[in-house]
Amino acid sequence: MTDTSRRARWQASAIARLWRFLSHRSLPTLWRLAAWLGPKVYRFNKRERSVTDINLGVVYPELDAKTRRALGQESLKHSAATMLELGHAWMAEPARVEASILAVHGRDKLDGARAEGRGVIVLAPHFGNWEVLNFWLSSHFPFTAMYEPPKLTRLDPVIRQGRERMGASLVPTNPRGVAALLKALKRCEAIGILPDQEPDWGSGVFAPFYGHAAYTATLLPKLVARTQARVVTGVAKRIPGEGFEIHFLDADERVYSEEEAQSAAGVNACVEAAIALEPAQYQWEYKRYRKVVEEAQGLSDANRYRLY
Repeated sequence: MTDTSRRARWQASAIARLWRFLSHRSLPTLWRLAAWLGPKVYRFNKRERSVTDINLGVVYPELDAKTRRALGQESLKHSAATMLELGHAWMAEPARVEASILAVHGRDKLDGARAEGRGVIVLAPHFGNWEVLNFWLSSHFPFTAMYEPPKLTRLDPVIRQGRERMGASLVPTNPRGVAALLKALKRCEAIGILPDQEPDWGSGVFAPFYGHAAYTATLLPKLVARTQARVVTGVAKRIPGEGFEIHFLDADERVYSEEEAQSAAGVNACVEAAIALEPAQYQWEYKRYRKVVEEAQGLSDANRYRLY
């Protein structure tokens, strides 16, 4: 065994043991840890701080620097909480996780679509704790989601087991996975899509996100056109130190457009509506505007993302 393989095995084992340890901790304890860790990340992790500050400056230009900085610190606190809560979502006793879901708002949107003989596409942005959302969806509905194995491949069976333990079906991020999503929708089941990750070139279009171009996937209109599925936005909003509230929101009507740019604009509007529930719970450290820089170095907007 090479040193690299030995190191990867050790890293994966250590991370899995940490998740298992954290799965036995209470949510108030995990939130206190996040409240301690978040400011440290903001202060010492230049990459996370810079990307968060850039995104917040683009999205909320009306806020003064002090307010944006406070929002950035709070956002990284929530991101730290999400990482600390992975053991809770994946490894804690199911009854404990279910009990941590304090309320579910908008379930009728899913039940109504299925009663009409339609599948449901759940747009699940990186808000709150999306792993808790996956737990709830796969506990209450036949549920399929795309899955890309982690870079640390030895963690793959741990993550897969955590996400599939309540019955979710994970499919690859390739044409075979898309075919599986279509079959699930035609069976009037629910599927999950991450609407706020930049796709590979050729799999998206530029559409406005808070008034600025962001490269956005075009998978959704293809799925809707072939299945007549209903689209909702779903999030698990964190109630710090207490639990989570699931929210299902009506999708922007543009998501049903056959025109890809219009549908993509609707998808981004759905993400904005979810963020409006509590902006600090969104994962602002993701480089959402990265491809603007790659595609159009000369645009004035690109100067705002120079640190990317």
